[in-house]
Amino acid sequence: MTDYSKLPDVAPDYDLRDLLEAGMHFGHQSAKWHPKMAEYLHMEKNGVHIFDLAKTAEQLKLAYNYLYDLGKNGKKVLFVGTKRQIREIVREQAQQAGAFYVVQRWMGGLLTNWDQISKSVRRMNDLAEGLEGDKFEGYTKFEQVQFEKELGRLQRFFEGIKELKKQPDCVVVIDPNREDIAVAESNKVEVPVIALIDSNTNPTNIDIPVPGNDDAVNSVSLVVTELAKAYSEGKKAAKK
Repeated sequence: MTDYSKLPDVAPDYDLRDLLEAGMHFGHQSAKWHPKMAEYLHMEKNGVHIFDLAKTAEQLKLAYNYLYDLGKNGKKVLFVGTKRQIREIVREQAQQAGAFYVVQRWMGGLLTNWDQISKSVRRMNDLAEGLEGDKFEGYTKFEQVQFEKELGRLQRFFEGIKELKKQPDCVVVIDPNREDIAVAESNKVEVPVIALIDSNTNPTNIDIPVPGNDDAVNSVSLVVTELAKAYSEGKKAAKK
């Protein structure tokens, strides 16, 4: 169990109006809620749960401080968000922060069977290097096209982890209901999970839940941007 009281206090004081404008207060329909999310809810309105944004801000600050600390200590972070509308946000912010990412489908075994996954990653890297150089010059045009197709398939799933040498030190998930396999594998190998989590999701298996709307692009963008920034700032602090 991590002692969060020992984390550096570097997170900004989030203005609740900014969270409101991003639509973070909207939960799911109250009929679909998970009772264990009750502590993060403020009220029910027109059949929809409304989050207590003061608690959302508190959890976002905790997640920020944790990721800052990871960055400062040279730890590896993996961002996971495979919903179509948020893929580019997750990819862009993770790349800018120097973090790893998965924005297509989570490949089963990515954490629990890393030896096998790493073979696919090495194959992808070898193909990319070979196609950029002259390694495949002796092959027919047809064979080279097949190599390109294979590389494309591998890059679709593994592009964001091509330099990952071992399991990450933390996984940041957008919508743990959708990314349930990523959460389950993280729990199994004891990798901490931070998640933007909606009112219809069980927070039990999440180390640092950030309660909020995990469907709206603006809400996801705010959270992913802040968490990527936290990790990036931590890495910068380590260099000073």
